[in-house]
Amino acid sequence: MADGPMWCIVMFDLPVKTKEQRKRYSDFRNMLLDNGFVRAQYSIYAKYSPSGVLGQRVISLIKLSVPPQGEVRIMHITDRAWANTVRFFNSAEEKPEETPEQLAFF
Repeated sequence: MADGPMWCIVMFDLPVKTKEQRKRYSDFRNMLLDNGFVRAQYSIYAKYSPSGVLGQRVISLIKLSVPPQGEVRIMHITDRAWANTVRFFNSAEEKPEETPEQLAFF
């Protein structure tokens, strides 16, 4: 894994045909939000990691949370690659999200 800042991207397709499947979808989505991910697009969530490492605890939690018949893909990209993405909304180009501010503890 890289030493610099990275973004962890989680992409998923989960079944949502039954009430139980929709509940599992919602639980999975809330698990990502509770662990610091933000929604980049529908079914695509991202988390900034200044150290470049996404903890094994979070990856294990994602693995344990994947519902039956669900497909999840985890990808890491550098902060520079994230900043260079091209983003469109309603045919207009928008800037990618800013790098989150970091808290400093003394």
